[in-house]
Amino acid sequence: MQMHYGWNELKDIDFMSVLPVILPVLIVGVILILIALMDLYKHRKTRKNVLLWSLIIIFLNTFGPILYFVIGRKDRERT
Repeated sequence: MQMHYGWNELKDIDFMSVLPVILPVLIVGVILILIALMDLYKHRKTRKNVLLWSLIIIFLNTFGPILYFVIGRKDRERT
């Protein structure tokens, strides 16, 4: 039984058969990132921690925009 797999085992995977499963997830992730960044830019004067939210949105892929929409939109400054 092989306990460790290396890069050579990746040659055996047919990526074209996996692509229809992965591609919609990637597209939804990119759309979420773009919508979250556009919302953050649009409300940048009223949001706190704009730089921190930008980094979270970009580097946490799908979870970053979800966190922004759930938590980040509530921290607007009261005027």
